[in-house]
Amino acid sequence: MDILSLIPQFGGLIYTIAAFVVALSVIVAVHEYGHYIVGRWSGIQAEVFSIGFGPVLWSRMDKRGTKWQIALLPFGGYVKFLGDSNAASGKDEDAMSEIAEQSPEELRRTMHGAPLWARTATVAAGPVFNFVMSILVFGLIFWSQGVSREPLTVEALNPLPGTIQGLQNGDEIVAIAGIATPDFDDASTWSEFTASLPVEPVLDYTVIRDDQTIDVAGPWLFPPLVQQVSPRSAAMDIQLQAGDVITAVDGDPIFAFAQLKEKVESSNGRPLLLNVWRDGADLEFALAPRRTDEPQPDGGFVTHWRIGIVGGMMLEPATVPANVWDSLSGGVSQTVRIVQGSLSGMWHMITGAISTCNISGPIGIAETSGAMASQGAENFIFFIAVLSTAVGLLNLFPIPALDGGHLVFYAYEAVAGKPPSDKALRVLMAIGVTLILSLMLFAITNDLFC
Repeated sequence: MDILSLIPQFGGLIYTIAAFVVALSVIVAVHEYGHYIVGRWSGIQAEVFSIGFGPVLWSRMDKRGTKWQIALLPFGGYVKFLGDSNAASGKDEDAMSEIAEQSPEELRRTMHGAPLWARTATVAAGPVFNFVMSILVFGLIFWSQGVSREPLTVEALNPLPGTIQGLQNGDEIVAIAGIATPDFDDASTWSEFTASLPVEPVLDYTVIRDDQTIDVAGPWLFPPLVQQVSPRSAAMDIQLQAGDVITAVDGDPIFAFAQLKEKVESSNGRPLLLNVWRDGADLEFALAPRRTDEPQPDGGFVTHWRIGIVGGMMLEPATVPANVWDSLSGGVSQTVRIVQGSLSGMWHMITGAISTCNISGPIGIAETSGAMASQGAENFIFFIAVLSTAVGLLNLFPIPALDGGHLVFYAYEAVAGKPPSDKALRVLMAIGVTLILSLMLFAITNDLFC
């Protein structure tokens, strides 16, 4: 075997691992900082703030007596508060007894001796900080992207092979094929508009150019253009790239993305031969579409054959700055959609409506991290925000050892007037750890065999 042939693969593996470590470390740091800072505000002493587990690579002690450290295994993190026996905030009975004997007032600064409200706020802060991070990141992305200028205005034209292109940068498109263009940011109206357009290789565009209204010829609005490649997809496997234009499927020429979609959906998984135009060169690729479970607006799922690409218009629309309120509202809406989609997906997997292969483990998340990082900083940051929402949601599940399990214990304490017994907590925590490890093993199995 030629060892040099392994260098590109090894480099790709290192890149994937690095992207995964960066993504997970950012999310863990935000989550654990939520626990730390709210605990500090609530009067609870943090002894250790750790990113990662295992042997400590770097540490320092701050003036408040908290040890900040980075550990070797970057698969999570923890905050160990005064009185905790482990990273899962188990109760150190010996330490608590010693603190009670030496300084009863010091019990207030322990996790287990603090008031119920302080413990609840400290535990809930981790997932809350994950959600806040997602909202802020999504909002910042929406703000940076802006909103489309009205009427639809050409910012740039995407290169297409062998097409008639009469449009120019700066053209304001007021009608296509004689149909007036609606508000571009009104999704429902825009969908009705595009559905009413005749599907033809060349359309008439009515534009305002230099204060004059003229008609020009241009290509179909939605060509088979690759705008983005989905991670862990058939298109990613054959290294399709953003900017590629698919000109034929199995020898049949196509000019519309809808034609490509129809070919893929009717394939039933049969391998397809794609003719692809890339920067002036004609290429050929073969790939087999994969069954994909896609969430629907009503909360359900529909299974389709997909190759894993996102299409786009033949032009890039000009934008104007978005205001802060609209950006944050968009961030909240995006976060809510992810939570709703995740819960709906889990329910449909439990009922058998969709495949459990939709659950990804660390290998799948690492592959996705590398793929998104390779598509640019904005895509990678967006993925981190999506993963942050997922981590926040997962930690709210009522499983002992997770934040949600602790919150259930505190709810019981609020109703019963006393916490569960130490023996019951140890048993429940053991069950929780077993469930978490089982789920992780199942997810890794999915990564390897699905």
